[in-house]
Amino acid sequence: MSADRIVLSVPSRAEYAKTVRMTAAALVSRLDMTYEDVDDVRIAAEEAFVYAVDHAHNDSVIDLAFTVAEDSFEVRVALSGEVRVTDEEAERRAAYATFILQSVCDHYELSSDEQGPYLRLVKRISVELPNAES
Repeated sequence: MSADRIVLSVPSRAEYAKTVRMTAAALVSRLDMTYEDVDDVRIAAEEAFVYAVDHAHNDSVIDLAFTVAEDSFEVRVALSGEVRVTDEEAERRAAYATFILQSVCDHYELSSDEQGPYLRLVKRISVELPNAES
């Protein structure tokens, strides 16, 4: 299977978080992931979207790119403008989101390129070894 890239543009409003979560779950269902891995992907997609909403400009759109590969699932979320914390509550939410994303993903990256800041998350398929006692 070659990698498939699916792009989703969603209004930057928290009420669309469930849409992002369900879209990620539907896409990752094509892979041979464990139930726990699928749940991690759903959590990561929703948390990344909420993080992006917290940093988005009013009335903007958040672009998410999902990449479904044979051995992994990637979510790249474009962040509008400079990622910065504006108050203590926002700082706490950002720290919590980072903790969650690092916990449920195999790779977490908050970076910037020529297109602007982005959040990139990767979940790899867990390889279950056969039971040696058999």
